[in-house]
Amino acid sequence: MNEIAEPRQKPLGAAILPVTPFQQNCSLIWCTKTKDAVVIDPGGEIDKLVAAADQNGVTIKQIWLTHGHLDHAGGAAALKRKLDVPIIGPHQDDLFWLDGIPEHAAQYGWVGEAEACRPDSWLNDGDEVTVGEITFGVAHCPGHTPGHVVFHNADLKLAFVGDVLFQGSVGRTDFPKGDQRQLVESITGKLWPLGDEMAFVPGHGPMSTFGHERRTNPFVADRVLAAE
Repeated sequence: MNEIAEPRQKPLGAAILPVTPFQQNCSLIWCTKTKDAVVIDPGGEIDKLVAAADQNGVTIKQIWLTHGHLDHAGGAAALKRKLDVPIIGPHQDDLFWLDGIPEHAAQYGWVGEAEACRPDSWLNDGDEVTVGEITFGVAHCPGHTPGHVVFHNADLKLAFVGDVLFQGSVGRTDFPKGDQRQLVESITGKLWPLGDEMAFVPGHGPMSTFGHERRTNPFVADRVLAAE
């Protein structure tokens, strides 16, 4: 009698958890084999993030930051303190953003847990980070901020892009040290080569794929850039 193979368990579990008044997409991801987890961009509401980890039966081992803006990093220091885990990333060029979180929070009338933070390890282009037995590559993608990084995995066809790229849009470049030309170069030079099938979680809004954005995005679609 032929045996029926059991469905193969997916190697990565994930939950997208919008946090803060900006509804920033904080991501909880975990290795399904080891149950080790990482929180990407904990902008705030850390109790919500810890509860999600508990609900999924996983243990948060690290915090990864794509960049230093308030809504992505404002809760990192508190989460580190609560769980005694390291903060990894972004690139060192975002130090001034991380240091300025309290000031920026005050400008937005934000009260509570937003704190400045310093990572335990900075990230550079070509570095790798791991959650359990799963490795993500790191791409330095400046433009929205000078120290922005993206996490990507070719086998999973999945990337976490922060505020570099959105469904139908791109990151703002009118902040200090933002650069529109640099942002477009980061998208076309660092993200598009990862492949059209690569799905991505943006810092805000719904997921998409690089291929879909290359066809339809009014800012960086191939036809748009070719016409410039």
